Amino acid sequence: MRDTTIARNYAEALMALAQQARDLDGWGASFNRVADAVQTEPRLRNFLAAPQVAAAEKNAVLEKAFASVLPHTMLRFLQKLVLNRRQMLIPEIAVEYGNLVDQTAGRLHAQVTVAREVTDSDRSTMAAHLGRTTGKTVVPHIHVNPAILGGVIVRIGDHVMDGSVRKRLSSLRSRMASGAR
Repeated sequence: MRDTTIARNYAEALMALAQQARDLDGWGASFNRVADAVQTEPRLRNFLAAPQVAAAEKNAVLEKAFASVLPHTMLRFLQKLVLNRRQMLIPEIAVEYGNLVDQTAGRLHAQVTVAREVTDSDRSTMAAHLGRTTGKTVVPHIHVNPAILGGVIVRIGDHVMDGSVRKRLSSLRSRMASGAR
């Protein structure tokens, strides 16, 4: 929990810098690439995590690796993370930054489970319907699970809307069993 709070604070600082640069999405994409590298490249992750490597040496490597591909201010932000010994929070900061940008833009992400693949038209229809229901722009993330038999299950944050055939059959079975007694 504490790391999430710390990551959120750094994400707010990163967002302030991105707003000054007037490029929220560009900064998010760049910072996500750095976060992906930290998560997927064991050599980079181990190098950044190594306590025996001085912060100045880590910052020199970051400068050499990212100076040509990141905005100067973002590079300085990364180097400040290293100086504050928070470099291993880069992936969490990226997630929190994305959440802040979504919140600012009025976007919600919905986990949508369906029984079979959907077309682009179906995806757009779902997004539009969920947008009308929530009053915000909804980005659906579609997952296929044939076990639900049909219908759709939507999860937005902690809220779940289960319109699956499996759930309906289960409810019908419960009603029939309680009515038969």
